[in-house]
Amino acid sequence: MENKKAEQLKKFTIDNEEQAGLTTNQGLRMAEDEFSLKAGLRGPTLMEDFHFREKMTHFDHERIPERVVHARGVGAHGIFQLYESLSEYTKADFLNDTSKTTPVFARISTVQGSRGSSDTVRDVRGFATKFYTDEGNFDLVGNNMPVFFIQDAIKFPDLVHALKPEPHNEIPQGASAHDTFWDFIGQNPESAHMILWLMSDRAIPRSLRMMEGFGVHTFRLINADGKAHFVKFHWKPLLGIHSQVWDEAQRAAGKNPDFHRQDLYEAIEKGDFPEWELGIQVIAEEDEFSFDFDILDPTKLWPEEEIPVKIVGKMTLNRNVNNFFAEREQVAFHPGHVVPGIDFSNDPLLQGRLFSYTDTQLSRLGGPNFHQIPINQPVCPFHNNQRDGMHQMTIHHGQTSYHRNGLNANQPEPVPVELGGYDHYQEKIDGRKIRGRSDSFLDFYSQAKLFYNSLAPFEQKHLIAACSFELGKCKSDLVKNNAVALFNHIDRQLAQEVADNIGAELPEENLEVKSDKKSPALSMANTVSKSDTKSVAIVLNGEPDDEKLTEWVKTLAQYNINYSIVAKKISPINAVLKVTDTFDTAESSLFDAALLISTEPEIETPVLEFIETTFKHFKPLALAISNSQALECSRVHVNTAGVYDLSQADIHQFVEGIGQGRFWERQL
Repeated sequence: MENKKAEQLKKFTIDNEEQAGLTTNQGLRMAEDEFSLKAGLRGPTLMEDFHFREKMTHFDHERIPERVVHARGVGAHGIFQLYESLSEYTKADFLNDTSKTTPVFARISTVQGSRGSSDTVRDVRGFATKFYTDEGNFDLVGNNMPVFFIQDAIKFPDLVHALKPEPHNEIPQGASAHDTFWDFIGQNPESAHMILWLMSDRAIPRSLRMMEGFGVHTFRLINADGKAHFVKFHWKPLLGIHSQVWDEAQRAAGKNPDFHRQDLYEAIEKGDFPEWELGIQVIAEEDEFSFDFDILDPTKLWPEEEIPVKIVGKMTLNRNVNNFFAEREQVAFHPGHVVPGIDFSNDPLLQGRLFSYTDTQLSRLGGPNFHQIPINQPVCPFHNNQRDGMHQMTIHHGQTSYHRNGLNANQPEPVPVELGGYDHYQEKIDGRKIRGRSDSFLDFYSQAKLFYNSLAPFEQKHLIAACSFELGKCKSDLVKNNAVALFNHIDRQLAQEVADNIGAELPEENLEVKSDKKSPALSMANTVSKSDTKSVAIVLNGEPDDEKLTEWVKTLAQYNINYSIVAKKISPINAVLKVTDTFDTAESSLFDAALLISTEPEIETPVLEFIETTFKHFKPLALAISNSQALECSRVHVNTAGVYDLSQADIHQFVEGIGQGRFWERQL
């Protein structure tokens, strides 16, 4: 099963690495491809040059409209393996049969910026997964945050208009630090919870391999007996949840704007396959109103301490795409792509997405036949009476294209439910047609308070700094004051510190939610810490000891830690090792740790800047320096947490530090 999608894609593949004659798109072999047909060597190009016209016309139309949101994305193929049958909850075949391996394609993206923006900007990350099941495609289309800005889809165009670069000057790109976005936040208090997530470290992940994914919405699972449960979906990374710090993210954007996509690509190429476990939170229908929040509200999460996450399977991304455009850019996701046993709730944001995703694919991909693009095709057969349209690639046989028909024995005919046909859950609905919001959706601040309370002190400090940075970029005093007023409903100290930092007015009355409730699952301080697949910069200042360097490199490799050797110029060190990066091409922000080897009396400026930045970003730092006085005037505090003197400490202690990741006590 895991090879079914790969085999299907091969049918549509042209291997340009194979030896083959150059042809036109009509199959005509061409003898020349460097010069257009001219009237004499210095004469004008002739219009009869069909090869030139075909080649140029295709080039002129190569770009398609980029996504309105989630334009900058990266993706890969993989597999999903179920741990245990979920037949108690759903009749979905791929969630029942543990012997099956389901092909998947995952796309991870930023939201605000264009395709040319940077990877490490502060933003929500989209996390979309297409399961190619035997019953059809199931798309789990979510984010790396469990909640959203708005409660009703009718506000989505307004949110995106406010979030996008401002229309009068197209600034800023790939950022939410501007007036129109924060004006929207201040005028729409339902965004209070989500804005704290966006200002938290979750918005600047260390790696796409090290972030969670959430379905965001409440869905339904229906079992073979017709019993339904409400469900939320989670992706839990096996490497843990890790972030950058803000200064580091900005530096990475300047040195390598493709930092995240390169990291994902190279990890898969090396065989360090990213893995996420699929978790579900399940609530019985009869318990829908048993909580102090509305389970259909997309601005609310289900606290894991109240509704535990049940781990049910694992996704492994194990194959990069062969062509970025054909697969990553043309892949089309839609939360309405479901299979028997999975259905929708009345979440008003989800209901709107069920319309908008198909609608936007019609614009981007040129018409209603985007499902025929190879990356979007299901692995199971599909038959219906839909015909023609732009880019129709299927040649349909037969006289009839309608239902019901007698000329073709009513083929294709609907499939009975008992034979696997999809049937919507028969929810009883009784209500008046009305535009409005349920009173149960009116609690805007309690879960924002829960999230803020749950953060570790260093995470709260980062969130305050992020709010201060973003609002400090705003020009309007009205926008700043309204944002602080919003924070005043969540936490008085948060509002006070941000107001002081940006020169805004703090409301006289303290309106914060009075709660000390916490959810440990919301703090990244409680995540898994591993050294596995992390990267170390071995920074050279002078000539290293070959034997020692070789020993340390072997130890790093033993723990599956990647390394690069950084020096003034690229050159061989010995028969095996060579300098791979220079201080012009590499930067501390691109690594998880640094090992400084210095055999000189003084440490040169580029080297010093590199290790000082490593220390500034709270990363582990190992030192093997011949002159113990060389760092006395630097900003590196040698006798502090996460700094290892390899003349006294063992390299394995450094490895343990790499596993820990950050040493926040340097900050606090």
